[in-house]
Amino acid sequence: MKASVISLFFALFVSVFLPSVVSRQISWVLDDDASSASPPVIFREISRDLYNDLVRYTQYSSAAYRSFCRSPLGNTLVRSFERGRTQGFIARDDNRTEIVVSFRGTFSLTDAVVDAKFRLRPFKSPGITVDVRVHSGFLAAYNNVVNDILYELSCRTAAFVANFCAGHSLGGAIASLAAPSIKTALPDANIALFTFGQPRVGDPDYAAYMEKLIGVENIFRGAFYYGVPTMLLRRFGYHHFATEYWQFKDPLPFMVRETTVRKCEGPEDPNCSLSISRTLLSV
Repeated sequence: MKASVISLFFALFVSVFLPSVVSRQISWVLDDDASSASPPVIFREISRDLYNDLVRYTQYSSAAYRSFCRSPLGNTLVRSFERGRTQGFIARDDNRTEIVVSFRGTFSLTDAVVDAKFRLRPFKSPGITVDVRVHSGFLAAYNNVVNDILYELSCRTAAFVANFCAGHSLGGAIASLAAPSIKTALPDANIALFTFGQPRVGDPDYAAYMEKLIGVENIFRGAFYYGVPTMLLRRFGYHHFATEYWQFKDPLPFMVRETTVRKCEGPEDPNCSLSISRTLLSV
């Protein structure tokens, strides 16, 4: 494994950030949603294989920030998409018989405008019939590209074992809307969701819907020691879904890397990223 990806999430969080002016404009969204005192941490270790999977889909999420990625992780680029403020790609891995849909995260002032539209609205998208509410900006961003994505996957899903949705920050939020949309449109598809630094996306009913439809065993919501996962506050009606994987420290040289990540309990584990107070915007 390359040294540049030894740290599971750190590289993304320190290399991709909003301009300081945007941070000042929307920092009021943040407050002490975290616990005032961190409770004792009860560790649930993850396996080396799972750690490697988290790194793998972190790399897919990172690749979405490139203006054009001809061969994501050495695999076949099925399609790049850019509509409105939504960018990303669909890649095909013939060796692993999987398709990956990756969304770019917050990268510009226009992306920040999407982030800032945090009013909850009904989840209206092709295939979605449940009465749940999600972030209006994230939903608009996904609906920009939903038809393109569903068309490409409908042509290819039968030949592949699994479909993965991935993304960092804003991209993770969009991926978390793509996963149920793809699953309802293509019910026979095996869907897994990998997000990194993803904020809360919807209300408690949406979170429960995600856990039931996709399955907590197929959701991998990665969070670094601090970041944006608690940015959209529960007092505004937002709620996370399980399962969070929290990298609570950056691995040191020669450290067993998977010991720096813990599997969290439930959707809002007070021992994980929720335990860290946030007063500044961090991606």
